[in-house]
Amino acid sequence: MTSVPTPIPSRTQYVLEEIKRRILTGRFTPGQALVEADLAAQFGVSKTPVREALKTLAGTGLVVMSQYKGVTVRMVDADMARAVYDVRLLLEPEALKRAVRRGASLDAARDALTRADEADDTAERSLANRAFHRALYVPCGNPLLGRMLDEVRDQAALVSAVAWAADPSWEREASEHREILRLALDGDADGAARALHSHIASFVRRAFPEVEADFEAAPEAQKEDGQA
Repeated sequence: MTSVPTPIPSRTQYVLEEIKRRILTGRFTPGQALVEADLAAQFGVSKTPVREALKTLAGTGLVVMSQYKGVTVRMVDADMARAVYDVRLLLEPEALKRAVRRGASLDAARDALTRADEADDTAERSLANRAFHRALYVPCGNPLLGRMLDEVRDQAALVSAVAWAADPSWEREASEHREILRLALDGDADGAARALHSHIASFVRRAFPEVEADFEAAPEAQKEDGQA
């Protein structure tokens, strides 16, 4: 018998989303302690929804729970970036390729690009960029593939937040996003997938040069360029 997930109480959901937002927009930084009592006071709730929200965030990899240090925002290093972006490189271009080949609507991706261009601050732009990438893979026709990418979505956003804080690269990424969407709207599934692969790989190479050797060009791109 299939179990039905237990709904998250509204207060817990509110606290969960607010903590997540603050982490992914850089207001809560990697390594920062998240104290239940302090958070409860900030959000005007008891410790219980805060505790439940932190447990959920630990499950998604955004925070770390330690018997000795308590709860802290997860630290970002090259090993984490390598693992998260390796999954994205394997799955996200394929999902986009499938979405384009099945003629799925990409209106949500277009809207997300507009929101990113019109954003007044980095937090709003970051959320719009996340929405853009998700809008590319969700309509792939395989719900399991979409959920697998959702699993690493928050961790990828945490990596991005740390990288942007050190070296803002919004304009370059916005240009790459527009090219990816142009190819997808033109029905060029392979071209859009290659552009997306290059976009993801180049970002993590710039942010974490030590992982560069692990993120070579996509095999399809190498083949078309006549490389071995």
